[in-house]
This record gives sequence, C-alpha cells and structure tokens, in this order.
Amino acid sequence: MGQANAASPSPGAHAAFPAGRDGLGSPPPAPGLQPLISMPSSDTLSRSSSPHQSSSQAEDQLAGLRDVQARITAAARSAGRDPATVALVAVSKQQPWENIAPVVAAGQRVFGENRVQEAMSRWGELRTQDQDLELRLIGPLQTNKAKEAVGFFDVIETLDRERLVRAVADAAQALGRAPKLYVQVNTGEEPQKAGVAPLEADAFIAAVRRDYGLGVEGLMCIPPAEEAAGPHFALLAKIAARNGVAGLSMGMSADFETAIRFGATSVRVGSAVFGARG
Repeated sequence: MGQANAASPSPGAHAAFPAGRDGLGSPPPAPGLQPLISMPSSDTLSRSSSPHQSSSQAEDQLAGLRDVQARITAAARSAGRDPATVALVAVSKQQPWENIAPVVAAGQRVFGENRVQEAMSRWGELRTQDQDLELRLIGPLQTNKAKEAVGFFDVIETLDRERLVRAVADAAQALGRAPKLYVQVNTGEEPQKAGVAPLEADAFIAAVRRDYGLGVEGLMCIPPAEEAAGPHFALLAKIAARNGVAGLSMGMSADFETAIRFGATSVRVGSAVFGARG
C-alpha cells in the first residue's frame, strides 16, 4: 500500500514522522528472490559459525534454500504471477548461526525473527554492514519492547491491538523512523492465537491510519493447523482488497505454495530452508 492510502491524522492524532530507510508507505519489496547486490565481509559471516561446521552442512542449507526458491518460482508461474512479486522471508528464529551464514552468503536478504532481543543479538553487527538486509518481526510484540522493535526492524507484522499501535506510534515519533507495519488477523478466531478478529479488521485498520497516522503495508495470518489453509488465505486477501492494503504475508513451510496461489506477496519459510530446529 502506498502512503497515499493512509488517511490523514485527525486532530489530536500522532504527527507525521520520517520513515525508515525504505520510506513509510512505500510498497513492500520482494528481495527474497533477488540476486545479491552487496556482500558482508567473510569475517562477519563467520563470526559465530562453529569451526567444526562441515561443508556438507552448508550444502544442506543451500539445497533447502534453492529448493524453496524453485518452488516459489513454480507456484507463482502456475498462478500466472511474476515470481519476483513474492518475497521469501527465511525464518531464522532459534537457528544457530552456522545454519544461517550459508544462506546469507548465498544472497538471501529477508529474514524473520520472533523475539526482539534474540534478533538484535544475532543481526546487530551484520545489519550495520549490509544495507540490503531486511529484518521482519513475525512474532508477538509486547508493548514494553515496542521502542526497541521500531528502532531495529524494517517490518513489524504483528500489530493486533490498540495499545500496541499506540506504543509503536509513540516510538516512531520519538525515534524519527517507522518500520513497515502489518496487521495480524486471526482468521480462525483461535483463542490461543494473537490477531484481530476478521469482523473487526476493517475498523482496526481504519483506526491505525486515522487515529495514529500510521500506514498499513500489509496483513498477516496463521491459519489453524487442522484446517485447510486456502479459505483462510482467501479471507485475508478479501480483507486486504477492500481496505486498499497491498501486502499479504501468508504461507509457511507446509502451505506456502497454496498461499502464493491466493496472492501472497511474502511467505515465511523456516524448516524447509534450514531444516527442523533441534
């Protein structure tokens, strides 16, 4: 969604603020499948790698990455879409650095993390050297971590309540930068999951724009594990369309090809790239 889609803040709303390096309201890029533009130094990539990591381990990581990239390309073409419109978000949460380093070295630049502190510890040094790196927060965000998250991440995909929106808006105002923001929708209305209920999504998106002066770049969902994912992806796409939202973060290792068929602009893939976490 472009910035023009965001309503002007009403009187009393948060004032406008400068955007992050990609610019507030710019359409989400799809760099997950793009060729490598700039490489961090080999010292940086190996800073946390185990000296005992075998070449076969690195080859396993690259094989997973290439397989997922090929499947994204095939699924997009099958749906009549340009593969470049689908970004691969490699979910690096809880992965050891020796699993991540070969994937970074191969050119993958978009990564998803669940926890603020873990991400800052893992990526803080590398992101100062690699301006093409994009980090997305895809896990729940506590309000007391909002300022750190706003200052560190390029995308926050889990806005789901007004108190959090207020904290993000305050942090963006204080820091003079804003990450791209996605609203998480609980399409299955599961009580154990975060997210805005589908029937409340329109009003929530409008409030984010109107009351807090924030742009909504996209929507995210995690379908119930025991249900077919397609209807949930279709519902999220319908909500996005009627609210003028361009980004659709949906699909994980087990169902990302289905998500692409329903219009996903980014897919969050962990185990299919890195293997199951130990």
